[in-house]
Amino acid sequence: MTLFGLFDRVTAAPQLRASLERSNTRVREIADRVSKASLANGDGFALPAADGSTGVPGANDVDVEAEMVALADEQLRYTATAKLLEKTYASLRLAIKGER
Repeated sequence: MTLFGLFDRVTAAPQLRASLERSNTRVREIADRVSKASLANGDGFALPAADGSTGVPGANDVDVEAEMVALADEQLRYTATAKLLEKTYASLRLAIKGER
């Protein structure tokens, strides 16, 4: 067993890292949905057409406000998880140094 394998067994670091990766994926998915809802020609953000449509099939089905709330929630979760991971690593450093 490697030293890193030991850390993975005695700390929550692997789960926290995986949570950060999942959070990053969710943020990308939200951003993708919001950007597609904002696209008129599939090539960048654009204003809606005069009839209120975006020109992208299914784009009007996206609730941008709900997506932005989900994005804010995800950002809070990401920040909290990152702080927990930072504290986990700080505890590991202290344990390795033998300090209290």
